[in-house]
Amino acid sequence: MSNLIDGNAIAATIRLELQATVKQLQETLGVTPGLAVILVGARRDSATYVRMKKKACAEVGVTSFGFDFPAEITQEELLAKIDELNADPAVNGILVQLPLPSHINEHVVLDHIRQDKDVDGLHPLNVAQLANTKTHAAGRGAWSFDNIDFHVSCTPQGCIELLDRSGVTIEGKEAVVLGRSNIVGIPVALLLMQRNATVTIAHSRTKNLEETIRRADIVVAAVGRAEMVKGAWIKPGAVVIDVGINSVDDPSDKRGYKLVGDVNFDECKEVASLITPVPGGVGPMTIAMLLRNTVNGCRRAALAAKSLPPPGI
Repeated sequence: MSNLIDGNAIAATIRLELQATVKQLQETLGVTPGLAVILVGARRDSATYVRMKKKACAEVGVTSFGFDFPAEITQEELLAKIDELNADPAVNGILVQLPLPSHINEHVVLDHIRQDKDVDGLHPLNVAQLANTKTHAAGRGAWSFDNIDFHVSCTPQGCIELLDRSGVTIEGKEAVVLGRSNIVGIPVALLLMQRNATVTIAHSRTKNLEETIRRADIVVAAVGRAEMVKGAWIKPGAVVIDVGINSVDDPSDKRGYKLVGDVNFDECKEVASLITPVPGGVGPMTIAMLLRNTVNGCRRAALAAKSLPPPGI
């Protein structure tokens, strides 16, 4: 359908671009990006996500280092491994697959990752840089994720990339972000604001929620409630980015369930000018942005080691 934003296709294009960048880094600076992925426990979904990330690394030429630990690992042992990876120059990014077992404090673990290796963009200092409107690279007026000196969280970054690569003008538009999580809602709202959109963050306590969403030229749904946003809530011609991924019962599917987003796709696609599907929309972009953060981190580290300025300065 003509108004579909194909996240799979856009992510594949980005991976090809990253593949070329990795070759350039190898040829010009003699470095290869490295991503360390830590898996704790035997959750099937987590193991699947880790395999997907390792496969994507191999596709673009990023070296992946896998570390699988039993669920019984102590927090101190896990922090010791992170210390080791923080000090390893071959590792440019560290990813701890969430969730962690209940006896481990996720915040302590994530905060322990060195800021420049926090490719998930969740370290407090990376979040602070984002809130400090630092997504414009120093000395540049142009918007660039490649030339900034910190990491932006992957899913919000992917949302902006989908808009940009679909030809959507953000500046001057009214955007509504449905959801206020630290992982998606707040950072994507900050990114939209820094792109000169007028941004409203809506949530479960928002009065007149339907009317609020209906004003939006751009809707980013990240609330974690299956098909919550109805077609009647969408302004005709609006762009809809659906971050949600929820399983609902579906006897017609051999699995007994199907995956849906936070918007009612069948209804909203009839009203929106552009819309992301679930699956196949935002999801593939999250992994692509993880790879891009890793590659960017490698470039920054290599240039710093040679006392060279980052690109764009």
